[in-house]
Amino acid sequence: MTNNFQVNMDEYLPLRDVVFKTLRQAILKGELEPGERLMEIQLAERLGVSRTPIREAIRKLELEGLVLMIPRKGAEVAKISESNLRDVLEVRRSLEELAIDLACQRMTPEELEALKAAQEKFSEAVNRGDAMQIAQNDELYHEIIYNSTKNAKLVQVLNNLREQMYRYRLEYIKDEEKRQILLVEHEMILNALALRHVQEAKQAVRVHIDNQEITILKNLKEQENDVQRKVSGRRN
Repeated sequence: MTNNFQVNMDEYLPLRDVVFKTLRQAILKGELEPGERLMEIQLAERLGVSRTPIREAIRKLELEGLVLMIPRKGAEVAKISESNLRDVLEVRRSLEELAIDLACQRMTPEELEALKAAQEKFSEAVNRGDAMQIAQNDELYHEIIYNSTKNAKLVQVLNNLREQMYRYRLEYIKDEEKRQILLVEHEMILNALALRHVQEAKQAVRVHIDNQEITILKNLKEQENDVQRKVSGRRN
């Protein structure tokens, strides 16, 4: 392994959670690349921990769709899949519309103010240009909307989908041209929620998700074409 990620100890978290966060970030940042084998012994030595928290982290990463278990081969970083993206977004689109409908009915004035503050933080992150910070603030923005539905089961399912979407969201945010569009989309959702305009809010969410799908699929296709060109170049 030539990557240089390290474990960052946090006195408030159990070791297994620290190891999980470290490996998750390494995958999301591309320090552990799609298709790369995850060798428990090597990872344990690298992070200075036993194999047990490594094994537990790999299991959790598999549940998030970031790791694939291959029979007789072991764990490897999951490749970014077009079919998985479509599956996740089909479900997310419907659930986000339900969340927006409920949020329009149930969001408190305090939650609306928190959403405005989250939008300001998101704008600041966009101006700084840090992709990870933008992604984290994007998550915070949507989390406020989810929690305002007052539906614990819906929040649980959406958070699970959000974890699966994180990698794709990061791919989208890496495209600097799309960041200002994201800002505008967030503003449209916020304004519709403030006015309790359900249909406008649902439409804004649909546009928000559709734009992500179009851009990410385009990027995946370009990456696939790059790989094919490199393979063809080596053959020639």
